[in-house]
Amino acid sequence: MTIDERLEKLTERHEALALTVELISQDIKALTHNIEALTLDIEALTRGINVLVVKSNQDGENIRALARIAEAHEKRLTDLET
Repeated sequence: MTIDERLEKLTERHEALALTVELISQDIKALTHNIEALTLDIEALTRGINVLVVKSNQDGENIRALARIAEAHEKRLTDLET
């Protein structure tokens, strides 16, 4: 193999490597964009879950309050019956 042939092969390899690096760079940019979008989605979901947890806690408190009221009414009815 002559020096010119070797140089030609090296040039081809260099061009292929440069193209590969460019494609990988584009893939990384696309993945970075996707990760940023997913991060925003996760943050929105986290906020939504936090709102639901607070609402659920409030609902639980309201149910307990209603149960106490029902017990008080039941006791009153029992007292009236006796």
